[in-house]
Amino acid sequence: MNEALSVRVRFAPSPTGYLHVGGARTALFNFLFARHHGGKFLLRIEDTDLERSDAEMTEAIFRSLRWLGLDWDEEPVSQSSYTDRHRDICRILHEKGSAYRCFCSPEELREKREKSQKETGEYRYDRRCLGLSESAVQDRLDRGMFYAIRFRVPEGETTFDDAVRGTVTVQNKELDDFILLRSDDTPVYQMAVVVDDHDMGITHVIRGDDHLSNTPKQILIYQALNWKVPVFAHLPMILGPDKKRLSKRHGATSVEEYKKAGYLPRAMVNYLSLLGWSLGDDREIMSITEIIEGFSLNRVSKNPAVWDETKLTWMNGQYIYGMSDDELAGPVVELLKTVGLINESFMPSGQDYIRGFVRLMKERVKTLGDFAEKGRYFFRDPDAYEENAIEKHWRKEGVEERLKHLETELHTVDSWNAEGLEQTIRGLAEKLGVGAGKLIHPLRLALTGVGASPGIFELMEVLGRERVMRRLHKAIDYLCHD
Repeated sequence: MNEALSVRVRFAPSPTGYLHVGGARTALFNFLFARHHGGKFLLRIEDTDLERSDAEMTEAIFRSLRWLGLDWDEEPVSQSSYTDRHRDICRILHEKGSAYRCFCSPEELREKREKSQKETGEYRYDRRCLGLSESAVQDRLDRGMFYAIRFRVPEGETTFDDAVRGTVTVQNKELDDFILLRSDDTPVYQMAVVVDDHDMGITHVIRGDDHLSNTPKQILIYQALNWKVPVFAHLPMILGPDKKRLSKRHGATSVEEYKKAGYLPRAMVNYLSLLGWSLGDDREIMSITEIIEGFSLNRVSKNPAVWDETKLTWMNGQYIYGMSDDELAGPVVELLKTVGLINESFMPSGQDYIRGFVRLMKERVKTLGDFAEKGRYFFRDPDAYEENAIEKHWRKEGVEERLKHLETELHTVDSWNAEGLEQTIRGLAEKLGVGAGKLIHPLRLALTGVGASPGIFELMEVLGRERVMRRLHKAIDYLCHD
């Protein structure tokens, strides 16, 4: 088989919460690596912590991955379905002499740990149970004592070539004889992940560098079982702007939150791809095809990446601006329905209105949410007017009279389009002997309630004659009674 086609990677989240952007970056890098090499991107749900695992969170993770476009190639694997297999491999390791029974109770171990940490600042299991004779072990078994199974760490050192960090060497004496199977007969992470990766045929384990300390232990398990060790690649951590690990104190951290805030999946994928990786040039806006073609692990940085929401938001705005009006119409309509600015009956007759709205607003927004927040006046007549704009544009001599003249003039417009409206308004300004701004700025406030908007003539065309005349009349009435 062609080596490129044999690549198999996996993303293995725990279903204890929504998909974190750090997890999404890990999933993305696995996906990119698989697609670049023509291999397989697999999904495994590590749900062996039954108390914390949640089926709803599993569905939420699936939903976020699909939204990002990270489609997996085979049916997702549930780790908890293979617990018997994990136990069997633990027992094989025990039979081979690579593991042993540990009868120490949790209370004993806690006391030893606290005492050792108080005296030396560190703790390692003292291998007390490794030295038990066969008769001593049998005696404990006869008495029904519970036991865990610990891995027997060999002497020497463990070295591996990390595809991101280079050669990593760990002295085995620095490792504890770690537990493989708890006293309640449940396998631990170190055991389950090795068995699952082997059984799934995983060739490359691409994960966050918070797992780096686990890797030597897992390699020892592979070696004890005479299994082929996969290639490991540890991705740099993602930090917040304060250079501390990204967390909720920095704001939104889940893919779901960014989706609800109006970020586009293409922008999120593009931004995530640049967290610790680059093509080596100045390109920032890239299609998924370009990213896949250029992706390689040797271009992944060893240094932590810093989450920059300002840059993500800018990038999202670039993607919005680059979309056609028709492309944007669908998600914008759904958003407007969600926030209650339109209802089901608005469409499909309002399709042209939505297109005009999108066309005027898309260069003024950074997220889909901005369409509703900044463009509310397209769907609701102003119920208040911006105080600063009132002071600047309405509390001037002659404003009320000029708006009355404008109202009269607009009634005579035959072709309600931007070009005709501009001609009418500029013609009136000239007739009144004032600059066009003396009409445009007060009119903008009347139509929108705010001091800034898209071009007034294009805005009037989209709003339509009825809305414009109604709002203008309301503003004149407001000024009469102010």
